[in-house]
Amino acid sequence: MVQSRTHNCGELRLADAGKDVTVVGWYENIRKVSKNLGFLILRDFYGTTQVVIETEDMMSVIDSVNKESTIQVTGVVRERSSKNAELPTGEIEVVPSKIEILGKCRYNALPFEINQSKDADENTRLKYRYLDLRNPAVKGNIILRSKIVAELRNKMNSLGFMEITTPILTCSSPEGARDYLVPARNHPGKFYALPQAPQQFKQILMASGFDRYFQIAPCFRDEDARADRSPGEFYQLDMEMAFASQEDVFSVIEEVLPPVFAKYGVYSNASKAPFVRIPYLESMDKYGTDKPDLRIDLVLTDATELLSGCGFGPFEGQTVKAIVVDGFTATRKQIDAICADVEVATANKAYWFKVDENGEITGGIAKFLQNIKEQVINTLGLKPGDFVGLTAGKKLVAQKTAGVLRRLLGAASEKHMKQNTYEFCWIVDFPMYE
Repeated sequence: MVQSRTHNCGELRLADAGKDVTVVGWYENIRKVSKNLGFLILRDFYGTTQVVIETEDMMSVIDSVNKESTIQVTGVVRERSSKNAELPTGEIEVVPSKIEILGKCRYNALPFEINQSKDADENTRLKYRYLDLRNPAVKGNIILRSKIVAELRNKMNSLGFMEITTPILTCSSPEGARDYLVPARNHPGKFYALPQAPQQFKQILMASGFDRYFQIAPCFRDEDARADRSPGEFYQLDMEMAFASQEDVFSVIEEVLPPVFAKYGVYSNASKAPFVRIPYLESMDKYGTDKPDLRIDLVLTDATELLSGCGFGPFEGQTVKAIVVDGFTATRKQIDAICADVEVATANKAYWFKVDENGEITGGIAKFLQNIKEQVINTLGLKPGDFVGLTAGKKLVAQKTAGVLRRLLGAASEKHMKQNTYEFCWIVDFPMYE
């Protein structure tokens, strides 16, 4: 027995046929066949159950309320004649002997359909957040976060880490963003700061003799939104170890993260320990970024000596980076779209050419390379069908632009991007100064 229910709306199966049950939830929808026959969908946190209205009296009870009213249905489970294999409860239905209205929805029309709330205006979704969160797709994100946090806690506890919650009201510390300030009532003109990260507290804990600490820590930063971070606050797995080397830290993370990603990520596979170690300078030179997507097997080639004197203005006196892609079948329209995306992301242009089936250099900047065609083909190891993406600028600019181009070319070429997996790595030996 769960409260006034015998079962939830995602629980009943064919084995329950013949049972007297009570289910409670929101009246999601009804398909009326006649004045005494209708198929009602009842929804709660766990799923949906079909309720078959077979009498005029029961239909009048449902007709008295609007969708999203809460109702309690008592009745008998029976096998459905028309099964729905896409639903966990799709083999059964409940025939009610009693329907009780627990709470009436006052509105004839909702601001949006529950199952289509993600298509509604964002401001409307926020205004009616309690309705938006009834959408299984939206609710699922909160459930997923809960499961991931629980998994992280279990794993960190199993490795001997103690979870300690650090203070939220603290003093200001010099970090990467502006602090959020909270007025101190007893000290006019004085303020607490919300922590951007629990860094100082971690150090105090280590100095105090707490050997292994972790926390799912809130980080409050007054900064603009990022693609992978919400403005205002975000959470991170924070940890500290006493008497630890870099390899000790690496080994903990390598044990904690891959199973979580494999279990709850979009993909079911994640690279195992040990992760690849890549020095920062090597990463920038080979991938054009300090967070490379190793699922893509493309690498950057330095073509400065080869192309800076070819007569193409943007290459003169600049570092030139090349990315060779074999078997690239994108159309001219797709290539132009990739180059445009690179320019939007980096404010720098990308260039290109390819080798046709006759071994001739064509497209893009090909006219500037005809006098050095053999040298270009031999130096870059080109063959018919190869595509070459190019970037130019000061060294770091050329690298970063090429990094974006590499990512887009890899995503556009299934041959060069490993699918349905996560590839972890450590970027090491970061320079202390630029």
